[in-house]
Amino acid sequence: MKKIALAVTLASILSTNVQADALGIYLGGQIWDNQASGTFGDGSSQVDFNLVDEKQNSFFIAFEHPLPLIPNIRIASTALETKGNKTLNTEFEFEGETFSQGTNVNADFNVSYVDYTLYYELFDNDLVSFDIGLTGRDFDGDVTVSASSGANSQSGSVSVTDIVPMLYARTNVGLPLTGFNLYAQGNFLSIDDHTLYDYEVGVSYELIDNLAIDVNINVGYRAVKLELDDLNDLYTNIEFDGVFLGTTIHF
Repeated sequence: MKKIALAVTLASILSTNVQADALGIYLGGQIWDNQASGTFGDGSSQVDFNLVDEKQNSFFIAFEHPLPLIPNIRIASTALETKGNKTLNTEFEFEGETFSQGTNVNADFNVSYVDYTLYYELFDNDLVSFDIGLTGRDFDGDVTVSASSGANSQSGSVSVTDIVPMLYARTNVGLPLTGFNLYAQGNFLSIDDHTLYDYEVGVSYELIDNLAIDVNINVGYRAVKLELDDLNDLYTNIEFDGVFLGTTIHF
């Protein structure tokens, strides 16, 4: 949360130094009702902990300007939280703790990330727009596996703090005379040790559209894939996906 507050504060300070008619400011957020599935563990053993479905929140702020060559800025925050439970059918080791076969274990997956994106508008008009850029995804969180039996308890935990580069793209297609827009956006990465994607496709509707402010309601589908190979000793093959409802405000 400190990183998010610092980023928004810095961005707000920058915005006060630019004329209002030269800078577009976008604020948005969404509630995401997703299903979690997949496995995580150490390099040699991963377990499906029967992860439960959760509602997640996501927020963003973006600044667009008419200056050539200088990229626009987008800062977004997403939280991924889920829990699970499993009776092990084989021995499982996690962060120095060995959990015996037959042990009932609890899993707590709590990882958030802040995306710092620099992007360019390749074209932008009332009908079609297309943006492309680069994102630094700043992970921060922890993943814990624990078990308790009588007076005995075990717990292994991995802290996740790393920055991963990703490609960013967004496109928007307006439907004339309707107030509706179709859009898709996402971040993508595929290299030897990590495969990640985070995309959403949806429909937006212009509730308010005037010279002072625009307000859109967005609804659609979002999916996040985390296939991590030794990110701070964490190995995962997890996907979060489901429908979302959000809003975007443009000043």
